[in-house]
Amino acid sequence: MAAATLPLPADWRDFLALTKPRVMTLVVFTGLCGMLAAPVLIDPVLGFTAILCIALGAGAAGALNQWYEADLDAKMKRTQGRPLPAGRMERGSALHFGVGLGVFSVLLMGLALNLVAAAILAVSILFYVLVYTVWLKRRTPQNIVIGGAAGAFPPLIGWAAATGDVATLPILLFALVFLWTPPHFWALALFMKTDYAAAGVPMLPVVSGERTTRTQIGLYTIPMAVAALAPWALGLSGAIYGWTVAITTAVFAGMALQVATRTTQANDAMRPEKRLFAYSILYLFILFGALVADRWI
Repeated sequence: MAAATLPLPADWRDFLALTKPRVMTLVVFTGLCGMLAAPVLIDPVLGFTAILCIALGAGAAGALNQWYEADLDAKMKRTQGRPLPAGRMERGSALHFGVGLGVFSVLLMGLALNLVAAAILAVSILFYVLVYTVWLKRRTPQNIVIGGAAGAFPPLIGWAAATGDVATLPILLFALVFLWTPPHFWALALFMKTDYAAAGVPMLPVVSGERTTRTQIGLYTIPMAVAALAPWALGLSGAIYGWTVAITTAVFAGMALQVATRTTQANDAMRPEKRLFAYSILYLFILFGALVADRWI
């Protein structure tokens, strides 16, 4: 195996890859939107610092996740090219990098912004690493359900960075991302089932089969839609968000219904599942952007 060979000297691109920059994009965006949707106008320098801390914290979680899961990554085609399974970096380097980033991000958030935001940031990192990566991922098909909370913290952190507290709206945003995570990742798991099975990861399609997974995607879409509509229904957002959430959630629900009710055929290209996965990412970007537009326009 490539991971067993003598590691080559890692360069900056390998350390960047440890942070999972593609995943970090959505994390940073939802954190930024949580901050901009807050009723307090934060100083631009402090706002930049808060977003930097969220990015560094997310990068730390990604690095520690890859450090712990190097053996799994080596077994999956999707992740074999990462620095550790590809043999470009020693595991100790990834561990030190992840711990250093995490500690620095929390300390900077606490010193520059406030302790509430720093505490939530620390919880989000520890939750992703200890609860999701170490405890749940290899043990239960519900890993992504519970572990999804880790990715739902950024709006809370952004809001807390601006205000120093937590309110109803960021809690609803947390619920939205938390409930969005299962249909998002299970759509991915349906067309990556072979990879997860080869790595021994008990994702729902591997353990319970496709039919159960498809049903769960449909079921989780219902409370996700309720959480998405709640800010508008409760008067916490305006017409821009309201019309946007109504249209985009209807599209999401239609795609989820198609995935939930179809049966895989021989040589199936899994196009509906791939479309749902791709659209689900765009969906969050649009909703959070509309929320900020409501606040500022």
